[in-house]
Amino acid sequence: MLNNLKNNSLVQYVFFAFILILTPLHPSSALSAELLMLEQVGCFWCEKWDKEIGLIYPKTDEAKIAPLRKVNIHEPWPKDLEGINVGPFTPTFVVVNNGKEIGRMRGYAGDEFFWTLLDELLNKLPNSTNSNNPNQ
Repeated sequence: MLNNLKNNSLVQYVFFAFILILTPLHPSSALSAELLMLEQVGCFWCEKWDKEIGLIYPKTDEAKIAPLRKVNIHEPWPKDLEGINVGPFTPTFVVVNNGKEIGRMRGYAGDEFFWTLLDELLNKLPNSTNSNNPNQ
């Protein structure tokens, strides 16, 4: 019985090691599109966006194409965003694909304006799955 227990532990160990090795090869771990929200503490328009859009954004088709990633402009800048210009204004929304900037919008002037501009930026993505993409 002790031998069976040792064999089971070994099988589980090998299985989890195999999963860990394959995980970086999974497509979802590869670089892809994301929507950066450059923000700072005390930003009125950032807070307004959070209240009007922030809670619903993760549930939208746009979020499936470009998940939201918030970055505080006064915190240390993430290494994977070194090629992205911070800029002084918040909020600034930057659509990034494979680490490269596709386009940006500065400020937040309301939900209709936001969704319209975001749609235009997402349409610039290569192989965009955006239903309004005229390049399909």
